[in-house]
Amino acid sequence: MNEHGERQTLIQQYADGTTRLRRALAHVPPAALAWRPDVGEWSVHEIVCHCADSETNAASRIRYLAAERDLTLDGYNPAVWATMFDYHNHPFDLALNTVEAVRANTAALIKRLPPETSERHAQHKTKGRYSAYDWLCTYATHLHEHSAQIESNMAAWGKAQGDLVL
Repeated sequence: MNEHGERQTLIQQYADGTTRLRRALAHVPPAALAWRPDVGEWSVHEIVCHCADSETNAASRIRYLAAERDLTLDGYNPAVWATMFDYHNHPFDLALNTVEAVRANTAALIKRLPPETSERHAQHKTKGRYSAYDWLCTYATHLHEHSAQIESNMAAWGKAQGDLVL
């Protein structure tokens, strides 16, 4: 696949992320939203809140990468944010709506960006040189990875429920 084709595939994968997330969430009963598979692991509720924060950060990053010059991008610690912002007490539906709205808005933007935007880069405080292409590779898979995490949580939850019945 050529560079243009690969970029288009990544953009489509990015745009499809919320569909994949919704598909994973369709199998989560309300009783399982706050359940954690293990100490230190996130519940489905926390995963969705993380995705909302990640999407808002990602939306800003691609805009800075595409439009600004000589910039440095900050990182953040998702585990600290989950605790500091008390994800379990954040409204689940608000977080999910944020993921969907921000992702849709950013997907429309990146579809319009010229291919040469992929070469734009900044200095990331923890990752070093970070290009718009790096951003696309990261976020094209982000919601898909967390959807798989939700499915894994639900498999573990189902097993734990079965274990409780025995």
